[in-house]
Amino acid sequence: MDKVRVGKVSHFYPKIGVAVVEVEAPLKVGDHITIEGANTNFSQTVGSMQIDRTPIKEAKKGHSVGMKVDNEVNEHDVVYKEKR
Repeated sequence: MDKVRVGKVSHFYPKIGVAVVEVEAPLKVGDHITIEGANTNFSQTVGSMQIDRTPIKEAKKGHSVGMKVDNEVNEHDVVYKEKR
């Protein structure tokens, strides 16, 4: 399956399972993503995103968003959107 890089993890809050992602390409709620890094490799569907605690449906390049993630991630992990 093809994938395109859409961002990078800049922070992770383990108690609430939220990653802060620096968005490099458009990303929407419902998109299927893969998060990859030295110790990370899993896929999930984007269930929710927020900017400054305000829910959003779509993030654009340059946004810094909080995203609920299914597993632990690390700073500098890369977020890819799966092309279907």
